[in-house]
Amino acid sequence: MLKTVLRTSAAVAALMLAMPTGEAKPIKWARSGDALTLDPHAQNEGPTSNLSHQMYEVLVHRNANSELVPGLATSWKVLATDPTVWEFKLRPGVKFHAGQDFTADDAIFSLDRARSQNSDYKGLLNAIDTITKVDAATIHVKTKGPNPLLPNNLTNIFMMSKVWSEANNAIQVQDYKNKGENFAVRNANGTGAYRLVSREQDVKTVLAKNNDWWGTKEYAHGITEITYLTIKSDATRVAALLSGEVDLVQDMPVQDIERLAKTPGMRVNEGAENRTIFLGMDVAAKELKTSDVKGKNPFSDVRVRQAMSRVIDRDAIKRAVMRGQSAPAGSLSPTFVNGYQKSFDDIPKTDVDAAKKLMADAGYPNGFSVQLDCPNDRYVSDEGICQATVSMLAKIGIKATLNAQSKSKHFPMIQKNPAETEFYLLGWGVPTYDAHYIFTFLYQARAAAGVGAWNVTGWTNPEAEKLIASLPSNVDTAKRNADIARIWQIIQADNPYIPLHHQMIAHAMKDTWDIKPSPENRIDMRAYKPVK
Repeated sequence: MLKTVLRTSAAVAALMLAMPTGEAKPIKWARSGDALTLDPHAQNEGPTSNLSHQMYEVLVHRNANSELVPGLATSWKVLATDPTVWEFKLRPGVKFHAGQDFTADDAIFSLDRARSQNSDYKGLLNAIDTITKVDAATIHVKTKGPNPLLPNNLTNIFMMSKVWSEANNAIQVQDYKNKGENFAVRNANGTGAYRLVSREQDVKTVLAKNNDWWGTKEYAHGITEITYLTIKSDATRVAALLSGEVDLVQDMPVQDIERLAKTPGMRVNEGAENRTIFLGMDVAAKELKTSDVKGKNPFSDVRVRQAMSRVIDRDAIKRAVMRGQSAPAGSLSPTFVNGYQKSFDDIPKTDVDAAKKLMADAGYPNGFSVQLDCPNDRYVSDEGICQATVSMLAKIGIKATLNAQSKSKHFPMIQKNPAETEFYLLGWGVPTYDAHYIFTFLYQARAAAGVGAWNVTGWTNPEAEKLIASLPSNVDTAKRNADIARIWQIIQADNPYIPLHHQMIAHAMKDTWDIKPSPENRIDMRAYKPVK
């Protein structure tokens, strides 16, 4: 398997080097929302992770073809003498931007930091028992039982310098939800292809090419400087591209895709994202604080949830809000993920009368009021989706008051314990490409180890809990997939979420660049040079 991984990595690198390219040059890259923090373990959020990947690196990397390839680990294997121990061989000769050598001590420190209390990644690492140093270039990771998915769970776990972190008060992960601070929040010292030059939160971040990077011969590395700009307004972001102020818009407004694709000097690349957009509800509270119903919780009745799902017209959202850039969804599993079933997306036709009957049967013939919390700078047309949802829910008497705000305010409402939201929009990508990631973060009950970290619905099911907990150590593929199917069966019958759609993505750019969307919606700037 390792030989195949190494051959694949070499082939991808060779292909990139063989591509016709222009001279290296800087790039100006615009998005609707900024990275939430530079602390690489504080927020498991797409744009935050995307920026971190330019400066920091991981042991196991996922390439543009969604394959696992060597990163700061050149190889990994399960020990023949102990199926609970993974051995990682570390890449020699790697240095952090500040000059420190990357060694086993840094790898152990980083993994321990990423599974500590404040880390938003700890749920990925809760199967780890101990991490030990074999020598300066080798570590052993012992898990609580066999864990075939461990390498998949490491693709966003960034490596930090132990010495730098200790010297700069960055040992502890930022407590983001409570507005914590440490040196790593606004400063960075990775081993990656680009180093931090300057940082203005929500305005501009500048990165410079790391000429001492180990991967210069393997990757194109043809960008001399990255200027990462936050431009919240769709119209302003597109105008900046057309005027030449920026070279690349990653969050392309759906209403402008066709026009930009036909504009001379512009290029638009489109693709499917490994992400599902959905609504979450507090189904466990005795009473909703933002509702006019007192003494009980409408969301706790599955018939209300079913009614809401039946009245939301996903095809209308696809047509009018997303302009075709979505695929209606019936579950929280994107099509890329192990455990996905095509039948999940066979959604019953929107039926207002059927939805009204469900509401009446549940005891709410006149509906109820509630607040819908929504980000307005994270997902494609997120506020527009929420506006459409408000209108559709009104057809069955649900009077939803929309509270749309920046993701920097929206996500802490969900992450706090107890949560500060009862009804909300969220999107979930699956970097492990396995259903366990969805289950453990969104369906298991909240626990200190990061389990259920984003499950603020209060939903839990004893059978599902037991099966989900068994998945990481289940090495019988057929049995494991059968268990995943059973978990989905339980969830689909009593879902505390309303799936809306699988998200599509489009990148628009000057035609001097040809940057492709990946299922992760992550741009790996080290892989590119100008095309002319």
